[in-house]
Formats: sequence, structure tokens, C-alpha cells
Amino acid sequence: MRLTSSADPALWIPVTGSLGLRGRRHRKAAIRMLMTQANSALGAESRPGSRMAAWLASQAVPLAMRKADGRVLVWTWRAEPDLVVAMATVQELTAQLRMARASMPMEYDDTENFPTPLGVGEKLVIPMPPNPASPPSASYTWDTGTHLITLTVVCSDRERFGTLGPALDDLARSIRISADLTGGESNVLRLPPA
Repeated sequence: MRLTSSADPALWIPVTGSLGLRGRRHRKAAIRMLMTQANSALGAESRPGSRMAAWLASQAVPLAMRKADGRVLVWTWRAEPDLVVAMATVQELTAQLRMARASMPMEYDDTENFPTPLGVGEKLVIPMPPNPASPPSASYTWDTGTHLITLTVVCSDRERFGTLGPALDDLARSIRISADLTGGESNVLRLPPA
């Protein structure tokens, strides 16, 4: 099972599939933002080699994503690549994954229903995380019965996070499943939403 998306190119730059010089600046900015957020969440200061580490990671990440073969899609905000990073993943829904989801902290129970072409999923927005060093985030999840599809969005600016809501919802609605089915192999008919 693979993910596809028709994300608005005026708002989002796809990091997935951008090899070499194409998308390099956006890849590097997204990785640097995620590394900075991880350092601050762990209480560490920005390290002197973080720019070099971000550049090295930006060279390796596209190859790793290519190996993921459509199970991971990543975007950055076109206007400011270091403001927002969004990542969609698809995972096989195992008993261990179900158990891990059931034992998440109480804050993760505040989800709201979110209808999309994938079905009715769950949306969770955490604009003010309990830990002040943690960045604001949003997650969208869909349980297909066999797979769990998750879109996770991290923002570097708490004050501007609230203004991104409609664009994040549109990005979540643009995600689709692309399965390799040949004629006669399945009796499932997939129709576009009405």
C-alpha cells in the first residue's frame, strides 16, 4: 500500500522524491527545523555542527524515502520551509501498534472526527504542548482496518500555528491510498467521494 497526494503546490513543497539539487534548500530547512525542535525538547542547546549535520541528513533522506516506496510522504511550507514540516506515513496495523495507540497519554484522547476521502479519521491539534520546549503539532489518523495512515505536522512558531489550520486540513484531505491491484485479484471497488 502506498500513499499519494494532490497537495497544493502553491502552499507545499514535496520533500519526498526531491533528489540532488531539486528541493535541496527546502529539505535542508525542514531537517534543520526538526533537529532544532528535537534539541530544544531534550533541553540541549543548538550544537555548532548542526548546519553540517542538517546538510548531511538532507543528502541521505531522499534516498531513505525512495526506499520507503510511497509509505512516507513529506512536505514543507513553501513560503517558509523552516516553519512547518508535514509527514504522512502508512503502517501495517499490528497488535503491537494497536496496543501502543491505546496506551497513549490522556492528551491524545481529545481528538475530533475528521471526514476525508480516506474515511472518517481523527484529528488532534496540540497548539500549546504541556512541555514549553515542545513545538505545537497536529496529527490526523485513519484506521483502514489493515493499515494506519498518519499525517503529523510540526510547526516551529506557536503564535502562527493557529493560522495554518485550513491549509493543514486541505493537506490531510489530499492524501489518498494507492494499492497495486490487478484485475480479478480483489472484489473491492474504490469510488471517488461524492
